[in-house]
Amino acid sequence: MRVVLGVEYNGAQFCGWQSQPNGCSVQDALEKAISAFTQLAEPLRVVCAGRTDTGVHAWAQVVHLDTELVRTEQSWIRGTNTALPSSIRVVWACCLEGALAEAFHARFSATRRSYQYLLLNDPVAPATLTGLVGWHHAPLDVALMQQAADLLVGTHDFSAFRSSECQAKSPVKTLDRLSIRRQGQLVVFDCRANAFLHHMVRNIVGALIAVGVGRLTVDEFQRVFEGGDRSVAPPTFSPDGLYLSEIEYDARFGLPAFPERRLLSSRC
Repeated sequence: MRVVLGVEYNGAQFCGWQSQPNGCSVQDALEKAISAFTQLAEPLRVVCAGRTDTGVHAWAQVVHLDTELVRTEQSWIRGTNTALPSSIRVVWACCLEGALAEAFHARFSATRRSYQYLLLNDPVAPATLTGLVGWHHAPLDVALMQQAADLLVGTHDFSAFRSSECQAKSPVKTLDRLSIRRQGQLVVFDCRANAFLHHMVRNIVGALIAVGVGRLTVDEFQRVFEGGDRSVAPPTFSPDGLYLSEIEYDARFGLPAFPERRLLSSRC
């Protein structure tokens, strides 16, 4: 049986998704909780749809694990959540068998991934929202930022926004949505692609902020992007406001929908 879990988490307390020797990651906490629930001699390992970095959050992470243990879907939810810290929750479970179990893979079956970045644009840094939103003090020209963002939509080489630690085989990705909108003091970035490079969203956000404050013109932004040289692009922006917001799969797998989560009424 292949058990698929929908997971959300606040990443502020964790060193990212991927398991670490000191056990500080979201994966470590989730696998520990699953072991406590299943009481199996051998720990069950989980595979995720998309690894997130230190401080990055998820409204819609998807993971799978393989087991011969038979439990109801509600048992997987309640039993795992009992042993999880409050900053991680399994919100749904789906047990796949037969051909569907063989066909599904949390990472490789995903057709598109979406991230949302929440940026507080205010002269004073937030207190109660620390770790939950990014922050920039200077006024931003969102219309100009959207003009630059439109240049990135489509299939391109995103080397200019790729981390030096990125392990992807190719820097070419298809970005089919990059929208920016303002809601009061909050600037919301919505990004959707077939896949993302390491730090790609945070690097794009940093470059667009440079456009928004006038450090880069739209033409200069385009030259940076098309030049493909990460060293001349603006620095990587803070992880605080970044959320893995959606993973899309073929409808044949019948995965449940994630619950709607809202922060400052910002989520689409």
